[in-house]
Amino acid sequence: MDAMLKRRLPILLLLALSGAGCATNKITNVTPRQVQRTPDNLYRIEARWDSNQRSIRKNTLQPRVIVDRDFHAMEPTPGTQNRWEALVPVPSDRRFVNYRFKFDYLYNAIPTPRPDSKISPTYQMEIIEP
Repeated sequence: MDAMLKRRLPILLLLALSGAGCATNKITNVTPRQVQRTPDNLYRIEARWDSNQRSIRKNTLQPRVIVDRDFHAMEPTPGTQNRWEALVPVPSDRRFVNYRFKFDYLYNAIPTPRPDSKISPTYQMEIIEP
């Protein structure tokens, strides 16, 4: 390695590391706060995922909604981008549902991809009688 490159290497590494801290992953709850009770006791819970992290490996995003201690896989919302939904069963005697979202993914790293995740705050949905 030539002497000039050796002197600049610490600066280049510092710039690369400082740029890595700019990635943002954001989960937005798009579920209504109140919904009418349904006959089948299934309720749609939806989230939006926005990220500018370029190192996320495509097709590794695994979104789930967590209700109590149960994980429910989310599917892409048809006709939209970056939106995910799940139909969640709620017992007929419950009026409130607390839930949060968890998005797991892999990101490119050296020497191999690494797992990471983002968890949302807890949200609450009220089920009202029609």
